[in-house]
Amino acid sequence: MTATEQETRVDGGRAGGVPGRLRSGALGLFHSVWSPTAVTMRRWALTAVVVNVGISVTGAAVRLTGSGLGCPSWPRCTPGSFVPAPHDDHSPLNMAIEFGNRLLSFLVLAVAVACLVAAFRRVPRRRPLVAIALIQPLGVAVQAVWGGIVVRTMLNPVTVSVHFLLSIGMIAAALALYARAGEGDAPPRRLVHRDIRTLGFVLVAAVFVLLVAGVVVTGTGPHSGDDAASRFSFDIEAMARLHADAVWVVLGLTFALLFALHVTDSPGRARRGALVLLGVELAQGVIGYVQYFLAVPALLVGLHVLGSTLVWIAALRVVFLMRSRGTEPSSAPPAAPGANEVSAAGV
Repeated sequence: MTATEQETRVDGGRAGGVPGRLRSGALGLFHSVWSPTAVTMRRWALTAVVVNVGISVTGAAVRLTGSGLGCPSWPRCTPGSFVPAPHDDHSPLNMAIEFGNRLLSFLVLAVAVACLVAAFRRVPRRRPLVAIALIQPLGVAVQAVWGGIVVRTMLNPVTVSVHFLLSIGMIAAALALYARAGEGDAPPRRLVHRDIRTLGFVLVAAVFVLLVAGVVVTGTGPHSGDDAASRFSFDIEAMARLHADAVWVVLGLTFALLFALHVTDSPGRARRGALVLLGVELAQGVIGYVQYFLAVPALLVGLHVLGSTLVWIAALRVVFLMRSRGTEPSSAPPAAPGANEVSAAGV
């Protein structure tokens, strides 16, 4: 590019100003979905991970601020209105917090649809990628219906717990999409010893059990989301101890996995992944014990919810790092008719 062309391009960008940059950004976003590459496909999958973690944490914030029934109806916010309207039993702030969380569902849905369209438009189209991407919009639909059940059951701890665990499933699906978008469709090939990979699966199962124990503790303790909400009838001290025991089991399995990866000289990416998992677990454990001794303040509970999603992601990531499916297929445009014949003739 000549100096004159560069100056023309710069002047054109300046002339467009903010509207021009916004238009360029919107076009880039559209092309990342409609004409995706391996890089943009992974970016959308990573965005799906982020928004699903985000709505899990904001959902906890709804409960922690006592706004669980800020919108006492579903699908409307209040009887006769889809948006917050004056209501004698709920403050405007609680209604705004709950309604804001509902609005975030549309962001999650938009990202989910973008993931599906990008997977469908990917050249060459990969059926496994499309199938995994389809989980995102379907999951949003299931979550929306289940959210209505949560409201209609007055924040029953069982329905609230399932609501969070569904989010955990959505995060796992989004992470699987991210991992698969950067690799091929060959049969999985182990990069570590078979027993070490099995240990990785056991660790993921233990983390899931830990998450289930965590939601039971949450459903037994304070921060129900509303004064009218019911609670599990378990003893909170016993549940907290059970949860702590599960934490130590997960930590022990993580230490075992990290040790096994190092003594067998496994790939560096798997060892680093296990080390990251251990670091996240230790940070989460510190938050958990501090919140327990400080009588579970709302802010620390929110951080603990965020930490639980990060532990889940880190555990799943280690499993993905211990196997390979080859390289991601090329997305080069199809050759023009007759190109192969010409090439053959040249050879």
